[in-house]
Amino acid sequence: MQRIRLRYTKRGRLRFTSHRDFQRAFERALRRAEVPMAYSAGFTPHPKVSYANAAPTGTGSEAEYLEIALTEPRDPERLRVLLDESMPAGLDIIEAVEARTPGLADRLTASVWELRLDGVGPEDARRAVDVFNAAEAVEVQRRTKNGVRTFDARSAVVGLESAETYSSRPDRPTGRPCAILRLVVRHVTPAVRPDDVLSGLRAVADLAPPVPAAVTRLAQGLLDEETGTVTDPLAPDREAAATEPQPAGATAAATAPA
Repeated sequence: MQRIRLRYTKRGRLRFTSHRDFQRAFERALRRAEVPMAYSAGFTPHPKVSYANAAPTGTGSEAEYLEIALTEPRDPERLRVLLDESMPAGLDIIEAVEARTPGLADRLTASVWELRLDGVGPEDARRAVDVFNAAEAVEVQRRTKNGVRTFDARSAVVGLESAETYSSRPDRPTGRPCAILRLVVRHVTPAVRPDDVLSGLRAVADLAPPVPAAVTRLAQGLLDEETGTVTDPLAPDREAAATEPQPAGATAAATAPA
């Protein structure tokens, strides 16, 4: 059984698709691309697809991950192209590697998020970020299926900064301020999401954007505690493939004269 790990995106209006919507679209793409999927046993077999830490509905993402199991070997890049062609524009399959190391989910310990705050000025954003970072704890509330839950949104935040500000861009009205926040957050329980951090900024610094923030996950992976950066979770698989010896037949074919 071959296992392939894929990175995919949620862009544009497709950021509003739920995880269940994506699952349905992806399973249709598997059938269209005629992928030789492995199936679970039992009365209701289903394709062996493992999803890891999906982004909340309404947020964009450049770094979503899943793993599929195949009954026949396939070239990862060719498989990626076929699947990408079968997916809606915005749900793009942008990387595929053969799984050669264990524990993909264990390598997704943190995320990097971009929060675009239309109508918020640069000074207001920087002031709010400074107040949030200086706080020892920032309690926020979130409604769950079991009722309202209160938790600390500050402890999971590795870094929060005002990364960029600008007054206009092609898809935004000119003359309107827009602040960009860059957030690095650990994956903890309960999960601290970007909207929780925005609630914390409102609570401690009275920062309230006039329109909902546009949130995009830029990366997720293993957190480097020394640098506060997030590493590529597929890098170990690529490195293992690069160091694996090629079969003698493949080497001979690669060195044979044209």
